[in-house]
Amino acid sequence: MHHWIKLLMPLQPIMMTDHSDDDTEAGVLTKTRPKTKRPPRYKVLLLNDDYTPMEFVVMVLERFFGMTHAQAFEIMLTVHKKGVAVVGVFSHEVAETKVGQVMDFARRHQHPLQCTMEKED
Repeated sequence: MHHWIKLLMPLQPIMMTDHSDDDTEAGVLTKTRPKTKRPPRYKVLLLNDDYTPMEFVVMVLERFFGMTHAQAFEIMLTVHKKGVAVVGVFSHEVAETKVGQVMDFARRHQHPLQCTMEKED
């Protein structure tokens, strides 16, 4: 009659057995999962160019990658000297988002800064 009362009662764990009539060997059903492969990670890279100001690169690293000014300055120098630097490693979705954010931000500020992603080895 008062079906809603049943909803307030605590739920009991479901016990599974080999024989539905036999209560003697009740146990929780467990399923072994095959080893799941870790999803691939992606490196986000900043590429050097001759036009984007160093201060802008530092600002991008602070703003989109949460770096301190000192960290951002070091990475910016690496980009400047070596032509490229890894600025972070993320899931595909996060890497894609960060690349898009950096590219949009650079274009809005009329800088040719390039940001790409590649699968981590």
